[in-house]
Amino acid sequence: MGRSQSLPRGDDPRFGPDADDSASPILHVDMDAFFAAVEVRRRPELRGQPVVVGGVGPRGVVSSASYEARRYGVRSAMPTSQARARCPHAVYLPPDFSAYTAASRAVMQIFRDVTPLVEPLSLDEAFLDVTGARRLFGSPATIARLIRRRVADEQALTCSVGVAPTKFVAKLGSTRAKPDGLLVVPPGQVLDFLHPLPVDALWGVGERAAEALRRLGLTTVGDLAEAPVGMLRRAVGAASASHLHELAWGRDPRGVSPEHVDKSIGAEVTFDVDVADPLEIRRALLALSTKVGVRLRGSGQVGRTVSLKVRLADFRTVSRSRTLDVPTDTAREMFETVWALYTALDPGERIRLVGVRVEGLSSAQGAPRQLTLGAPERGWREAEAAADAAAARFGRSVIGPASLMGDRDARRNENPPRP
Repeated sequence: MGRSQSLPRGDDPRFGPDADDSASPILHVDMDAFFAAVEVRRRPELRGQPVVVGGVGPRGVVSSASYEARRYGVRSAMPTSQARARCPHAVYLPPDFSAYTAASRAVMQIFRDVTPLVEPLSLDEAFLDVTGARRLFGSPATIARLIRRRVADEQALTCSVGVAPTKFVAKLGSTRAKPDGLLVVPPGQVLDFLHPLPVDALWGVGERAAEALRRLGLTTVGDLAEAPVGMLRRAVGAASASHLHELAWGRDPRGVSPEHVDKSIGAEVTFDVDVADPLEIRRALLALSTKVGVRLRGSGQVGRTVSLKVRLADFRTVSRSRTLDVPTDTAREMFETVWALYTALDPGERIRLVGVRVEGLSSAQGAPRQLTLGAPERGWREAEAAADAAAARFGRSVIGPASLMGDRDARRNENPPRP
């Protein structure tokens, strides 16, 4: 069944920036190597060098790699140790999510200046429906060029944009346009665009599903589209077979949902060496709570349920959670909650990983605030928000997690009660 047609690229005239975009109102905007690009923006001396952002210890994982690093085979989700073997001369940096959140807010505001129909998928990508923006800003491709120019001029960052009639095709388009490109897929060219792609380009096709499909001789999206649905069911199950068949024919009825919110926000850390010291674990939980608090406040959300994740040295994973009376976005309250959960858990073994997560998210606007007898009028949230502002200006490193706890609490943390 295989196809000999070459894969569509951003420089293919059928899908170039001048292609017919009159019936392609969906944009997918994807920032290029976002975390690495933000680091290079504030460290101009790194421009042109391979830069890798992620865990820098022996158990770390790559979060983002510049395109210079990608030429050596470095990819996100790769163990940092493997990345170092492939590109030992790269600059390796720990992530600074306060900086990435601030950059993301600025980029998303550019999108919302064009249309209110913006559906963020993560810090560095979003869907836009520009149907209602055409009279003011022009055609979808013109709007895409406007967004790319503003992101470059105002944020000194680059992005790639896919313009298409559906979300699925627009997302594939931005991938094919990378880096720093624009690709338009007219409705009449959707199948020409989709069918030469490998089967794992389809949403929902992971490594195992792709291998199962290849065993049936289905290597491209076109092969899958032409295969009997019964054959697909045997390979991937009934529900996935129907979903993939529809996508393979370019059918994706979902619209852009501007009210999309994350279901949870969390952070975790894998220790370089398994630890049992309560002080080290306590410090890690404080740093993670600080990171989650920054992300919550940056997204304008609060959460009701605080969860602790502990992975033991033998890879057994234990989770505990507590639902608060009032939703929160403060690191102090999250830290106190997860530390209480940890001491109650009393694992009694060496720890490989700890994580903090907040669920049950809602908008911070109008959310009730916890009132504490004797608390100052301006409390911990205001202090942490001030720390966010200072970090955005000077860098998170100048605002240590302990400073958010206050001097007295920080000194107490040096000699914590034995769990």
